[in-house]
Amino acid sequence: VDMRMFVHRPVLMANLAGILVGFGMFANFLGVSYLVQMPQALTGFGFDASILRASVEFLLPGAIVSLLASPVGGAMSDSTVDGLYLHHTKVGLWFDGPMSRVKVTNNVIADQIADALNFHTGVTDSEVRGNFVRNTGDDGLAMWSDRTADANNTFARNTVQSPTLANGIAVYGGRDNTVSGNLVADPVREGSGLHAGSRFGAEPFTGTLRFTDNTAVRSGTLDLNWRIGLGAIWFYALDRSIDADVRVTGDHYLDSTYNAMMLVSEFGVKDVVDIPAVHFKDVRVDGTGTSVLSARVKGSATFENVDARGVGAVAVNNCGSFNFPATGSEFVLTDRGGNDGGWLADRLLPNTITCDDRPPVVVPPPPSRW
Repeated sequence: VDMRMFVHRPVLMANLAGILVGFGMFANFLGVSYLVQMPQALTGFGFDASILRASVEFLLPGAIVSLLASPVGGAMSDSTVDGLYLHHTKVGLWFDGPMSRVKVTNNVIADQIADALNFHTGVTDSEVRGNFVRNTGDDGLAMWSDRTADANNTFARNTVQSPTLANGIAVYGGRDNTVSGNLVADPVREGSGLHAGSRFGAEPFTGTLRFTDNTAVRSGTLDLNWRIGLGAIWFYALDRSIDADVRVTGDHYLDSTYNAMMLVSEFGVKDVVDIPAVHFKDVRVDGTGTSVLSARVKGSATFENVDARGVGAVAVNNCGSFNFPATGSEFVLTDRGGNDGGWLADRLLPNTITCDDRPPVVVPPPPSRW
């Protein structure tokens, strides 16, 4: 631990406040206990309470009220967190809702054991913008709709570099959330650059989920559990289907280690869940070690003005849900025009089975101007 961190003003003030609040609560606990147990006949004050009465009648009600008020009193609605430097902690910023209209801007969060930031449970109408994140042990930035949906939130213009585990930016359930204009680079394992997953008990995806004008560099990593490559952006249906209106517009995927785009489910639920409506538009794929698209789930996707070059293997790895029916894959591709680079050939449409999960990885040429 770098002890110099403790003299930074935000860290020092937070620690001093914690010490003072802790001593204040302890003193209040002792003072109330002594006061109510004092014999009034001897001291002229007190309530002659026994130890049991002091605990049940005088201390327990306050504890219950504090417990019930904590979700409201601890919320940070209409708050701004700006300009902090957070280094070597477990989680940089964790927001347990419900709360609304929170702004998290211009912070530097580095070397975390877990997430840099997580909107957890019922965070709405909030924004995370202009932050720099590096070397996290879990998702860099996450929205996790655990029990209560996150809604109408935006992650915009952030830089996320080298998450050592999980994803650069991840959305787990929720309604009408947007990930826009972010730069994500060099994820290491068990995740990738951009991710949406119906997992971890999250509430369903509803409304519209938007990924817009993001850039993912050297993403599409190898998942060491599945032993297959992920996508620079990947969608994972596990707990339930991802049946919101999902739109990926204007993203750039550069030098992807394996795939640029991936849609997947777990084998045990492959016939239960699906991803029926993902729309890719104005996307550029500049170099993949394997495929432009890997589809390992039942569902469909549309493609419009999706350009690709430097593709290392078969452009579309279409396994569907691995039942391999005679009618073709359970995953359907729709060409809406303008898809340059020859990657979305007619022979692949609408649902030709081209399943090869572990092709040789070809190092793509470096990205260049289009």
